[in-house]
Amino acid sequence: MNEPMLHEKLTTGAEFLGGSDYYQQNIPGCIVGNLNLAFELRPYQLEAFGRFKYYIESYTIRPKSAPVQTLFHMATGSGKTLIMAGLMLYLYNQGYRNFLFFVNSTNIINKTRDNFLNTIATKYLFNESVQINNQQIRIKEVDTFQAANPDDTNIVFSTIQGLHARLNTPRENSITFDDFESGKIVLISDEAHHINAETKRAKDLNQSEMFDLTSWESTVSKIFKANTENILLEFTATIDLTNEQIVEKYRDKIIFDYPLKAFRLDGYSKEVKVLQSDIQLFDRALQAILLNQFRRKIFEKHGWFIKPVILLKSKTIKESNAFYDEFTAKIKGLKGNDLVKIKSNPNLDSVLSGVFRYFEENQITLENLALELQEEFAENKCISVNSKDESEQKQIAVNTLEDRDNEYRVIFAVDKLNEGWDVLNLFDIVRLYDTRDARANRPGKTTISEAQLIGRGARYCPFRLEDDQSLYQRKYDVLGNENEHELKLCEELYYHSAYNPNYIQELHMALEEIGIKAKESQQLSLFLKADFKKKPFYKSGSVFKNERVKYAREDVTGISTSFIETTHKFPLLSGFSQSSTVFESKSGLRVNNKQKNYFIKSFGSSIIKKALSQFPEYRFSNLKRLFPYLKSLSEFIQSDHYLGKIKVEVKGSDDVVSHLTQENKLDVVIRLLNKLSSQLQAENVDYKGTKEFKPYSVKELFIDKTLNIVNDGNSDKEYGIAQSKTTKPDLNMDLSGEDWFVFNENYGTTEEKYFVRYIAKVVEQLKQRYSQVYLLRNERHLKLFNFDDGRVFEPDFVLVLIGKNKPALHCQVFIEPKGSHLIKYDEWKNNFLMQLQAEHKVEQLWKDRNCIIWGMPFYNETETKPEFEKEFSALLQ
Repeated sequence: MNEPMLHEKLTTGAEFLGGSDYYQQNIPGCIVGNLNLAFELRPYQLEAFGRFKYYIESYTIRPKSAPVQTLFHMATGSGKTLIMAGLMLYLYNQGYRNFLFFVNSTNIINKTRDNFLNTIATKYLFNESVQINNQQIRIKEVDTFQAANPDDTNIVFSTIQGLHARLNTPRENSITFDDFESGKIVLISDEAHHINAETKRAKDLNQSEMFDLTSWESTVSKIFKANTENILLEFTATIDLTNEQIVEKYRDKIIFDYPLKAFRLDGYSKEVKVLQSDIQLFDRALQAILLNQFRRKIFEKHGWFIKPVILLKSKTIKESNAFYDEFTAKIKGLKGNDLVKIKSNPNLDSVLSGVFRYFEENQITLENLALELQEEFAENKCISVNSKDESEQKQIAVNTLEDRDNEYRVIFAVDKLNEGWDVLNLFDIVRLYDTRDARANRPGKTTISEAQLIGRGARYCPFRLEDDQSLYQRKYDVLGNENEHELKLCEELYYHSAYNPNYIQELHMALEEIGIKAKESQQLSLFLKADFKKKPFYKSGSVFKNERVKYAREDVTGISTSFIETTHKFPLLSGFSQSSTVFESKSGLRVNNKQKNYFIKSFGSSIIKKALSQFPEYRFSNLKRLFPYLKSLSEFIQSDHYLGKIKVEVKGSDDVVSHLTQENKLDVVIRLLNKLSSQLQAENVDYKGTKEFKPYSVKELFIDKTLNIVNDGNSDKEYGIAQSKTTKPDLNMDLSGEDWFVFNENYGTTEEKYFVRYIAKVVEQLKQRYSQVYLLRNERHLKLFNFDDGRVFEPDFVLVLIGKNKPALHCQVFIEPKGSHLIKYDEWKNNFLMQLQAEHKVEQLWKDRNCIIWGMPFYNETETKPEFEKEFSALLQ
């Protein structure tokens, strides 16, 4: 059995360290405060930072006498460059000053240089002011490290090829091997799969040949091993883990594995659609233009300035140039009749039919639409990036397509954008050729390359309509049959190709392999039973939910009382040492330790200010956001509401404890502030969930839907299988005749099916006490918001119980079945459910009823069922 990979060991270890979110909760403070605040850190990015911190500081198995090498295997579009920037800040704080960034492409170098150095660039990654340990940090590009400022973050940018040439043919004022031997350096390798050329053919080389080869990989290896304190950070989205040599090389180095499949399942990518059409090339492009322009109008309708763009991909540069001329000429002469030709196609795809219907409903004639498209897609809004010279000159343009002042709508390319292209507003890719290179029923290199291009284009374009929606994740995967949201098309990337079933099959296979398409997906109808729609509860009843509101922290008047009243204990180094003879049997001398309490403010303002300056989060502007009534830094130090009343207990030798040095005092205050920082970070929330629950119409909330079910093998195997069709006898149940289950079917997980079976067993007891019993499956029909931080929670079920007596008890119970592997991770949801009964508020607007809200503990058939049954029994009495 193979030894687990490093990332697998760290995942397992998190459970023992404090839970699956341990790494996310323990990220370096110098990272959060110094990255561009416009880039909201996502959970998986926090995970990446926390893993690296733990690996450097606490992972005992890591060889301490060898250079550190780690690889981040992260999906295209997941923010690898942001992770690089954050790790540079952390490593600066660890004493590193010199960073070498290298990659195989000059285009990526230019893009990354802009992201790291250009403070006015929209994708600049650092904060306006970068401060570490009360020191303003400059981030500078240098040619060599020999004369670099030791207080700056110094970066050398180079291609792999250029680095190899510069090191093996040294010249004046250029980087040399001496740079790597004389001081510790961090090497950052982007698209790291390119430096593994030798590893892939290692079985054909002996050790001597491997060492002597002057190739890219051996050059990187040589400079990395030049100093035992060097660090190599590798990043790639496409590591070849089918190659045994690659797997063995990286078994103890892949620190974080977040492939495209996980990225898509978490909702951070567009969904990919393939639109086949047996029409002329220009008409295929014209269909893409219509979809593209429709998206622009929908975005503008909802208040978002987002300019969708199109990629027109040719097989050769000659063909691309020819189609550029054809396209620009035909767009210039576009008429309404050209659009009539598309619209009147009897085989027109339903999505395009919907687009034409939208134009018609909004009184946009096809003649006027043609004039609009002439302007929107004119030649001055088209860009070709085919030749080397073109792409060098225009790389900035194609990497800033989201900017308001960038008017390009159409990109003509062959393969210059196959790697390192960061674009969020690409919504259509048109394949302008119809060739295949498959062999033995497997996708060929061209198809794999096309799938990877689609993966790059599938980066999610951020938008939202409501504050409680995630900005960077899909929102419209679950559809309402009666009212499919028009913005769903704005969460999809369309790949337009010729009608070629064999090619499409190969493309789907390639998309599945890279993870951007689910291997198993299905659309399932979920509809309310006709009998339920006749019930008064459906027609005029209400379901209660709370709201999310901005938290202005107006109730925060200081540090929490619990933290202030705790005596914080810190041991001090005694300085004691003793020698003894190996064979002495007598016990060594013992150190007499002593404890003594001090108020922090007794150490003096200068000591405390010096300690505060080492944490970006304690800048006054940041403190003011946390404590709106704070007037000054002096008040934070002296007032009993802040640090003034905090007490520490120091432990050490009598002499040390009784006569603290300035260094002792500074050390104690820094440790205290670090402890306080973790608590403040946990308490620093932007939203709260209201405790008042308001009524909403059942008829409006609970509608028929089409479920897009994706099960890639990582999900519960029961997910997507109807409860009436599951082959497991203890789960199988026909719900069609059950009046208490309001939907036609339950497609839920194993635990959700177990829960429905549980309700079936007790429903007759419930009906003895209540006149009406309804179990509503919540497929994104309603959201709740956690009281403490406003986090969104969508409980799986709502159980509605209506009493028999007057005034009738209307009891609404939120229930969440939970898989064993998620009980600890989602503990906050369980805590919220258990708060509901005691803390909810409902304005009683009806004289004939008394409305209450309950929550049950998680339901799990094998782990939490006894606790659930104990709480649930109160509903039966």
